[in-house]
Amino acid sequence: MSKPVKQYITKDLQGRWEGVNDALLVDVALLEANDAVALRKQLREKNIHMLVVKNSLARRASEGTLLRPAFDGASGNTAVIWGAEDIVSLAKEVTKVASTKQFEKLKAKGGVMDGSKLSADDVKAVSKWPSRGEQLSILMGQILSPGAKLSSQLLAGGANLASQIKQLGEKDGDGSSEPAAEAAAE
Repeated sequence: MSKPVKQYITKDLQGRWEGVNDALLVDVALLEANDAVALRKQLREKNIHMLVVKNSLARRASEGTLLRPAFDGASGNTAVIWGAEDIVSLAKEVTKVASTKQFEKLKAKGGVMDGSKLSADDVKAVSKWPSRGEQLSILMGQILSPGAKLSSQLLAGGANLASQIKQLGEKDGDGSSEPAAEAAAE
């Protein structure tokens, strides 16, 4: 490959990976061509990108970025997968797809998360974490829980008082209407 072509490919990769901080590396060499196309389509529907890239060009394109550690020591056929809402969602999708019969030959090789290199085992561990949406819902529950508890405790006293007043009012209205009759006679 000529030097100008390498520079063009490197510049293209830099443009594609601009702003990307998390990515996974997978081995797609054993997938048949039709399965690779189906995999790309399935990932694209979830806003996940996959690109088979030469390791030396990927190292050159990721120079000075948080993606750089992913390509240190990378060898063999490598596909870079990035996108999704966060690295957890990305890892979950890759491990889910790899567990299907059609894509069982897809193997995670590692990746990078905020500048930290991930091994294949780390990718499996990250896939078991709660995703960004799940983390936000857990956090919101923890934030709202004390307020809801305080509100219910404050309202409980007033509700008890209102219930007792209502019971006293019904009791006076049913059997002992003498005070009301005495007040009307005077």
